[in-house]
Amino acid sequence: MSLSLYHALTKPPAPGAPLVFAFHGTGGDEHQFSQFVDEILPGAGLVSPRGDVSEHGALRFFRRTGEGVYDMDDLALRTGRMVAFIEAHKEANPGHPVYAFGYSNGANILASVAFTRPDLFDRVALLHPLIAWTPDANPGLAGKDILITAGRRDPICPPKQTAALISWLEGQKAGVSAELHDGGHEIRQQEVAALQAFLTDPEHSS
Repeated sequence: MSLSLYHALTKPPAPGAPLVFAFHGTGGDEHQFSQFVDEILPGAGLVSPRGDVSEHGALRFFRRTGEGVYDMDDLALRTGRMVAFIEAHKEANPGHPVYAFGYSNGANILASVAFTRPDLFDRVALLHPLIAWTPDANPGLAGKDILITAGRRDPICPPKQTAALISWLEGQKAGVSAELHDGGHEIRQQEVAALQAFLTDPEHSS
């Protein structure tokens, strides 16, 4: 059954509350962002899957052959698997807005899903994504609320590629906002504040 394609931490949403998908970074797990979601959206539902790829013991959502060098066949396979997983949880919680955010490797698998199936989400936040491929154009991204956060000195996700991603999304006519800090790959407080505002702001479409 697609609901159980991934081991995941789950909580049903309260009436009228959003369903939030949270994707951990390399070496994290399904608990990485659970407390954060509970604190900023107390009634929200949660689906936080555990990556099913091990890289020297560190959990990830797809394989790579080097830093920033992705196994694109594996990414395509696991993107399809994640689409089925998200679809199943969305269908199990009808009528709820669907928000999603991910950090680092979690942002990359979420981006891959959102590029192909933007209809699955109402809001998408990508924290320190590294999109090392050119996605296919998708008119379904038009008007989609997307937040990008990054560090200007991030050695893993170079600013040039962050800028290219923002430009590509704007070219798809997505509603892109960005929060950049002067640090590296770490998540800083201003990013947390930006993510909280993005997920709770009633002005964003749902």
